[in-house]
Amino acid sequence: MKNVTIYTDGACSGNPGVGGWGAILFYKDVEKEISGFSPQTTNNKMELTAAIEALTLLKEPCQVELYSDSAYLVNAFNEKWIYGWKKKNWQKSGEDMPNADLWQKLYELNLTHKITFIKVKGHSDNEFNNRCDKLATGKIKEYAKAEENN
Repeated sequence: MKNVTIYTDGACSGNPGVGGWGAILFYKDVEKEISGFSPQTTNNKMELTAAIEALTLLKEPCQVELYSDSAYLVNAFNEKWIYGWKKKNWQKSGEDMPNADLWQKLYELNLTHKITFIKVKGHSDNEFNNRCDKLATGKIKEYAKAEENN
């Protein structure tokens, strides 16, 4: 299996509001930055989307170290919450749990890849987390600027 390192981050201007996500993938000496936005979303959705978009780029099963400042994302796997959510058919109190579609996709990606989820402190001294934050907030700014010009 190829060893891939991924850093991800999500951001939101208002919560809900305009959101952005960013990720950096590393394989050997190759580095790839990706990012995107959503006009109406939440911070949690952007955190999950960053991970999904990065993992979806992998063309074959890989050994992945995924770094995120989102306790929501990291703890869902490290504390094994996601397995309980799946067992309950992605329901909470008889209703669809928040972000169920994104969690289902992450669950499937976790079956494809051998992922280690690692929590990093956000807005701190982690160079790659800070770059992901700039990618995410940059997309929010791009969207805002485009809206001003319309």
